[in-house]
Amino acid sequence: MIYTVIDVETTGPSNKITEISIFRYEDAILIDEFTSLVNPEVLIPDFITDLTGIDDVMVSKAPKFSEISENILTITKNAVFIAHNVSFDYNVIRNEFKAIGVAFNRKKLCTVKLSRKLLPGHKSYSLGKICTDLDIPINGRHRAKGDVEATVILFKKLLKKPDAQNVIQLFLKKDSKEKKLPKNLKSETYNQLPNAVGVYYFKDKKGTIIFVGKATDIKKRVLSHFNSKAEKEVILSQETADVDFELSGSETIASLMEDAAIKNHIPKYNQVIKRVPKAYGIFNYQDRNGILHLAFNTLKAAPSPFQILHSIKDCQQYLEKLCKQFNLCPKYCHLQEGTPDCSTHPVQSCKGICKNSESVALYNIRVKQAMEYSKNSAKNLVLKQQGRHENEKAFIMIKDSMYCGYGFVDIEEQVMTSEDLEPFLIPQNDNVDVQRILQNELLKIN
Repeated sequence: MIYTVIDVETTGPSNKITEISIFRYEDAILIDEFTSLVNPEVLIPDFITDLTGIDDVMVSKAPKFSEISENILTITKNAVFIAHNVSFDYNVIRNEFKAIGVAFNRKKLCTVKLSRKLLPGHKSYSLGKICTDLDIPINGRHRAKGDVEATVILFKKLLKKPDAQNVIQLFLKKDSKEKKLPKNLKSETYNQLPNAVGVYYFKDKKGTIIFVGKATDIKKRVLSHFNSKAEKEVILSQETADVDFELSGSETIASLMEDAAIKNHIPKYNQVIKRVPKAYGIFNYQDRNGILHLAFNTLKAAPSPFQILHSIKDCQQYLEKLCKQFNLCPKYCHLQEGTPDCSTHPVQSCKGICKNSESVALYNIRVKQAMEYSKNSAKNLVLKQQGRHENEKAFIMIKDSMYCGYGFVDIEEQVMTSEDLEPFLIPQNDNVDVQRILQNELLKIN
């Protein structure tokens, strides 16, 4: 068996890694080791420093997680992930990878659960207590390498217990969650699914698409359908004879592909949303002092809106963006109510209009600039996206405020203008659902 024994030290409440240690074994022989402090990019609480001895100074020049991610992927590849209380270490590492847009999936094995099964009768199975009971030294408790070395000795002791291999295989089988695939689906079909972002299509025996979904990890998401006990999922699984997929490169393009596929194929197991999403309009008005305000309301109650969004949160985020970009006052953008001025608002962009330290005329000029920017910013736009592989870039095209489609371009291709992207465009239809999907992407633009 190929396995890696792993331990991480973290910042506590925020669970950012401060230290990691990984030992890789093949046939019980140590073949690789990786140990490093990690800059968590957040402050380490005092009680964590008291516990581990790791402080902010120690990690200030250490590599960030993104800088050691390739080392972790390489050393854990094709190996079982072993740790004492494995769910903690595994989830911390997986969340760090998720934060940098990388999927991390490994089979895992917990030495706490193994110890309870193979070494019954102990009062406590914490690493410190079980190692004390078994006379296993820990050279550096609550430091990654010291805890890993102790866990390695513990695991080797467990391997010598009668029936150890059967118990380990049982635990690994439970962890994999790979229950019997639908009777009509070939295992080769499932095995060729990628751990990547895109859309997937469930088909019946006749090849008819009966369900469309999107996922950041297609293979994992498809398996979750088969493992679900919900009645709808069970029936879907029983009818599934094939699973096809398309990579998208980005979550936004995956959402656009899913929307188009559902509207095109009308799969029987996709719930078609018939209600029109609620819309909100951002508009302006002038108060009795001549100051221009920006505000939002439901579209029906918004007079002459210059921007339409689909949630209150989106409206607030968009107004915050305008405040920052054009030095507007959060109070007069209705992001803060019931206070004489905006001094306590998190967005500190105001030049003093709410304190009568700026002229109304100058302030109103910037409000008008913000409105003009808002009207024109999304008329003609190319949104850059992650490609489906490292040698590719993706894009989403908007013309005259209308969604035109998406496309994929080789990174070697010379692209100087939006017209150069036309040959690579995959044309798509615009609709309200698409506008809602794109709005989240547009809000990210500074």
